Amino acid sequence: MSEMRYFTNPYPKDVGEDSQEILDDTKQKLSQQYISKTQKSIDTLQKVLDEGLSKGGELSDYSVYTGTSGYVLLYLHLAEILGDDTYLQKATPLVNKAFRNLKGRRLSFLCGDSGPLALAAILNDKTKEKEIVKSSITSIKEMERAVLDIESDLPDELLFGRAGYLYALLLIQKKIGKEVIDDKMIRSVVTAILHSGRALSRTNKWTVPLMYQWHDKHYLGAAHGIAGIMFMLLQVKEHLTLEELTELIQPTVDYLCNLQFPSGNMPSSTSNPSDKLVHWCHGAPGSLFLFAKAYQIFGDTSYLEYAKKCGECIWERGLLKKGYGLCHGSAGNGYAMLYLYQVTGDAVYLYRAAQFGNWCQDYGTHGCLTPDRPLSLFEGLAGNIHFLVDLINPDEAKFPAFVL
Repeated sequence: MSEMRYFTNPYPKDVGEDSQEILDDTKQKLSQQYISKTQKSIDTLQKVLDEGLSKGGELSDYSVYTGTSGYVLLYLHLAEILGDDTYLQKATPLVNKAFRNLKGRRLSFLCGDSGPLALAAILNDKTKEKEIVKSSITSIKEMERAVLDIESDLPDELLFGRAGYLYALLLIQKKIGKEVIDDKMIRSVVTAILHSGRALSRTNKWTVPLMYQWHDKHYLGAAHGIAGIMFMLLQVKEHLTLEELTELIQPTVDYLCNLQFPSGNMPSSTSNPSDKLVHWCHGAPGSLFLFAKAYQIFGDTSYLEYAKKCGECIWERGLLKKGYGLCHGSAGNGYAMLYLYQVTGDAVYLYRAAQFGNWCQDYGTHGCLTPDRPLSLFEGLAGNIHFLVDLINPDEAKFPAFVL
């Protein structure tokens, strides 16, 4: 076992003595007491975020991951869940500034231009600014040629690569419609991701049918690795052939399953087989999403058991000293519990997600490290708030920029 990167979980593992404060009388849903407490925490933390942003910090980064577009995504989510259009008014100047200042260097949703552009299209579609919608979508479509160039050095992973670009297309299609992003475009990107994975596997003579790399390392997790790419592909099952599902993707998922540690955690890469990181980006939390989705797609209960083992690891080691964020913090790990609840319907995972929510409501009180971008969506406070908002309606919760 590695050095302690996490706090000892102080909460009862199962629906324990304090469960009545979390679950209602049916023991299947969150109690009104817990929901009210969470709503008050959201209001308090939102004021902290607004105050921080009013001081002008972190406003030169336009990415979804650590910049202003992450706040836009949060405000869109708050407007939708809370039914309050004042959040759209907060988001508009941020997204329009990003729209005017993009550099055109990267293509993915989280760390590239397609994220700010997709959010500009979605927000301005709501406010009827059709020219910005049209211009944003045109810019995203113009990236397709570079994305489909298999000979380029563009990676396939979520943060910087093709899977991240695919998410941008899918989000626009979901929020605006197929008339702006058609299925043919989706399929072309899916094909490119599969082609790239097959080519690398064959070139390096891997036994797994699909292999991917980022910065010359074969990562396995959600952010830079196979788990994130496979999860994104399984979410668009309708764009895959049966052969692709059963001969390419399923054996690749099986390859990852066979790498799971007895603890339930996952290695971060093929060259770093240490049981160390319990993060969404590297480790059990990101892989849980893939294994649970594989269970839904293929119907094999062994995948669910792998997901549950991930869940046990997250419960034991998921309250991270690194912080409260989505990428490598407790909020991201809480989302994994929420996803396992959604897939299984087992209220124990709702209870555990809510306990992660209790931890995240006490933001800043545990002695965690301060992230480089303390207000941001994927490292800091904005992601913590996003998780708490989703706890109010856990059946519809979606890890941002990852779950469709």
